[in-house]
Amino acid sequence: YTFRVRTLCCSSVRRICRLLCDLFTICIFLFRGLSASNHRNREDSWFKSLFVRKVDPRKDAHSHLLTKNEESNLYKIQFHNVKPECLDAYNQLCEETLPSIHNDKYYPCELVGTWNTWYGEQDQAVHMWRYRGGYPALTEVMSKLRQNEEFMKYREERGKMLLSRRNQLLLEFSFWNEPIPRPGPNIYELRSYQLRPGTMIEWGNYWARAIGYRQHNSEAVGGFFSQIGNLYMVHHLWAYKDLEAREATRNAAWQHEGWDEVVYYTVPLIQHMDSRIMIPMKASPLQ
Repeated sequence: YTFRVRTLCCSSVRRICRLLCDLFTICIFLFRGLSASNHRNREDSWFKSLFVRKVDPRKDAHSHLLTKNEESNLYKIQFHNVKPECLDAYNQLCEETLPSIHNDKYYPCELVGTWNTWYGEQDQAVHMWRYRGGYPALTEVMSKLRQNEEFMKYREERGKMLLSRRNQLLLEFSFWNEPIPRPGPNIYELRSYQLRPGTMIEWGNYWARAIGYRQHNSEAVGGFFSQIGNLYMVHHLWAYKDLEAREATRNAAWQHEGWDEVVYYTVPLIQHMDSRIMIPMKASPLQ
């Protein structure tokens, strides 16, 4: 009996020891797993830190980094959707009124160009104005035009011909040409890009280099980005002799080393893009 009790006690002790060993082994595996997980998390955090953008403290808006600060030019682009049956009358009304404002030094503004859309949105007119002196010049012009009876009559007649209208206030990129009058005949392409918010600086950095690839045929007219209206919107304005010249010029850009890289890196920045082929009106300084 005594031997049997001793045997049972020894057996129980062995089972308890094995149980304790198993528990200890499990604890070791758990500890190692947690340590490895923490190590991986630290490595992952370090790896991600290489690609996560850090916000640098700035005292200037991004627009100040992209535009010609010394010029302080403000641009307004207008899109007028005209009733199809009124397009000829609308064009005539614009040609009678807009040049008088452009040529009058009383108004600190200039008509950059005025067009009808040929391909893209149909029965549409596009006008672009430049205000030298920025927002104060815009405010001055708007105040003076409200006192101009001829202009107010023009607006009343124009309103009868339109289906809808919208506009944007723009600044020009520092690395683009300033639009200046040019002889014709030309067709114009307005390429509009809706960028992802927060990517305007990247776009500007890439295009500051890319514009050099698109100057060989004097096709670059102007580059702008929105301040009021649809935000993160970019407009590039190009001039070509005809559609064949447009195709040849665009294809030639791919022969320049670096152009493919610009396209590769800027396409992901775009949410939406649009192209208009436009014909200048008779009163347009850009012919």
